[in-house]
Order: sequence, then structure tokens, then C-alpha cells
Amino acid sequence: MSALLYQIDERGVAHVTLDRPELHNAFNEELIGALTDAFTDIASSSRVRVAVLQGNGASFCAGADLDWMRRAAHFDEAHNLKDAQALSDMLNAIDACPKPVIAAVNGAAYGGGVGLVACADIAIGTARAKFMLSEVKLGLTPATISPFVMRAIGSRNARRYFLTAEMFTAEAARDMGLLHEVVADDAALPAAVDAKITTLLANAPGAVAEAKALVRDFGQLPVTGEVRAETARRIAARRASPEGKEGLSAFLDKRKPSWVH
Repeated sequence: MSALLYQIDERGVAHVTLDRPELHNAFNEELIGALTDAFTDIASSSRVRVAVLQGNGASFCAGADLDWMRRAAHFDEAHNLKDAQALSDMLNAIDACPKPVIAAVNGAAYGGGVGLVACADIAIGTARAKFMLSEVKLGLTPATISPFVMRAIGSRNARRYFLTAEMFTAEAARDMGLLHEVVADDAALPAAVDAKITTLLANAPGAVAEAKALVRDFGQLPVTGEVRAETARRIAARRASPEGKEGLSAFLDKRKPSWVH
């Protein structure tokens, strides 16, 4: 049985569901590979406009599977490096996906599960969701997920939670930037996610992809002459694009643009 469910609905929304509920959707090689394949497909698919990443059962993702960790304890350094690179490649496939990614966090997200949330563009959690960067409890470090998580929560929060492995709440996750929104319970989560999907589907898909690239390419850079020149080049190209011309024409004609169905 697959560790991942991957479906695309009639709106062009890809639903990517971690499906190991009996193991709290913990990672193993199969799940990491399946997530990489799913988001590689989403990135190139003309059918997909938005992706939703979620977990079946009581948890979102509990991090690494215990059996996988037990086996990894007997791997040599080269094999462990290969495993760690596969995890990093999976996180990057989500993070670099040109389609907007929504994380629907229904429960616990520990270790690598926090990394998944950090790689999403929009993260919505329930009030009962809880988070932990638990690696140091096991004599490990959150090295592979650290670039993604530190970008989400900032280095100051990372200095606390990487070192203490404390559990933190959904409200704390929102306050530090890991979550964007917290809803009351599991029943409220689908409606909150669907509201964001509706908002995203009203926007031009090419423009959304390029707007996401702006954050990735310029978010950590100082404002130099080179950066200003490149951003000017990008908006000029977008204004001249078919999608840009359609959006402006639709606005002036007081009609819906072609990408709104």
C-alpha cells in the first residue's frame, strides 16, 4: 500500500496526503521518494494550479520513522549521506515548486514534519497542532531541515528550539511565523484551506509562479543596483506577456480574466 495519496481535482488542486496514520505519517525512504515524485509532477503539470499537503489520522507528520532510524544507525557515513540528501531533495521539491503549496496541519508536526510546514507557502494549523524540533533528544541535529525552518521562524527562535527540543503550540508557531493561521479544530480546517484555494485560483497562474520566485530569489538579498535592474526586467517582461495583457484588458473591460472559471 502506498504511503502517499496523490489526487488532482477538477479545479486543478493537487491533494498530497501523507497516508501512514498508524505511524503518525512518519518518514521512511518510500514516503520521501513518493513526496519527491509528487511535487516534481506538480511542478511540471499544466493541470495543477495549487497543491495542498496534509496528513491522514491524528498527526500531520511525526518526523522520522523509528524503524528507518534503527536501520540508519547501522548505515555507514556514505549511506547516511545518501539518505540525508534524499530528504533534502524532497524538501527542496516542495519549497521550489512553482505552484503555491498550502500545508494543512491537523496535528503533531515533529522533526522533519516541521520542515514540511516550513517549505509550504501558506500554513494553516488547528489549535491542537503541536510542534517539536526533537533531534537533539536523540543525539542528532535538525541539519537537513535547518535552512528551511530558520527561514520560517528566524535564527533567534531557532537558537531556542533547536537546542531545547521543547514542544511549542500552534499559537506559538503562528507568532514566530511557521503558521500563518490557526483554526479552532479539525472541522474548521478544510473550510480555511478552501478559502485560500479560492483566493489563489482567482490569480494568474504564471504571475503566481513568478511572484513566488521573487521571494525565493530576492528575499535574502540586499537592495543593490543589480537587484533593482533584474526586478525591473521581470516586471517589464510580465507586462508584455500574454497573461499580463489579458489581466489588464480584463480589468479595464470590467470582466473576469481567462484564468477565472
